[in-house]
Amino acid sequence: MAVIDTRTTGYRPPATEGLSAWVARRGAAFWVVSVLLLVMPVLASPFWLVQILAYALILGMVALSLMFLAGYGGIVSLVQMTVAGFAAYLVAILGDSAITQISLKWPWWMAAPVAILVATLFGTLSGALSVRTEGIYTIMITLAIGSAFYYLTLQNYTIFNGFSGFNGVMPPVFLGVEWGDTIPFYYLTLVLAALAYAVVLYVSRAPFGLALQGTRDNPRRMAALGFDVMAHRVAAYTFASAIAATAGVLLVWYQRQVSPGTAGVGPVVDILIIAVVGGLTRPIGPFVGALVYVVLRTFSLDMLEGLGLDGRRYQLVIGLGFLIIVLFSPDGLVGIWQRLRERYRRSQDGRVTQMRIGGGEP
Repeated sequence: MAVIDTRTTGYRPPATEGLSAWVARRGAAFWVVSVLLLVMPVLASPFWLVQILAYALILGMVALSLMFLAGYGGIVSLVQMTVAGFAAYLVAILGDSAITQISLKWPWWMAAPVAILVATLFGTLSGALSVRTEGIYTIMITLAIGSAFYYLTLQNYTIFNGFSGFNGVMPPVFLGVEWGDTIPFYYLTLVLAALAYAVVLYVSRAPFGLALQGTRDNPRRMAALGFDVMAHRVAAYTFASAIAATAGVLLVWYQRQVSPGTAGVGPVVDILIIAVVGGLTRPIGPFVGALVYVVLRTFSLDMLEGLGLDGRRYQLVIGLGFLIIVLFSPDGLVGIWQRLRERYRRSQDGRVTQMRIGGGEP
């Protein structure tokens, strides 16, 4: 059986730890944020709960799928938002919507899983087409797939209803709960986003994740050890596409509609920006980047108009904000946080050393 050569890849399987050890390793910030997210319906207005936080969690899941490919596999794919948009379209086509002449009116518990499955297959096929390339060629192939999907939905009226798309796509009613209501939808999004985050963390430490990181750092060495590099990369696309497809289902329930612009070139590039600004080194990065993106997108227009400027230039504010973050930290906002924490730890260690020396301890 092939094994990972840690001398080549630099990765070592983490030691097995129990639940108590895992809890102890989480920092105070992790638990503070977790508690705040759980009690947020008590603290925040419905606008902040859905339009800001829930939307940021959905975009964060799509960006998380990109972070998994880029951070652990070294694959910069621009097809993740297309996968999410395809899943959103499938929910509208297979389920119920205001476009009754096209929608098949399947129950949500059939439409949503089939949409995720088919969209995941689409992402896998896209990955199979692009894994033999690297760098700019992978970016261009996946961007071409996204552009082709955009123009297909824009020009096809028989299946995708062309430019108008689908509206009236309502979230389900299950267990007597209207999941489209503010608080239920927020918790639904939060649970699925937390689950995606936890699964990515687990997979990154599992043998598959370690092998994928090995293929990122030294694919020739991994192939010589007996690993199928292409198969690992295609499997990574499958895993990432499942996360993006799940986010696509939430997205169409959030917007109550889907159109070609949902997965256009603009949103495709936005997901890349979100992932890079948040940070590609940690799974939490995409969610941080998504929150910053949603806040800037929501309030920059009002801010410009308040300053007497043209509100249509809000994208310039977003671009400048992201540019400043990337210039100061190539690792994104997560990188800034890590450097600040390391600096704090070094200062604390220095103080402890000085106290020991002053106290005469050896």
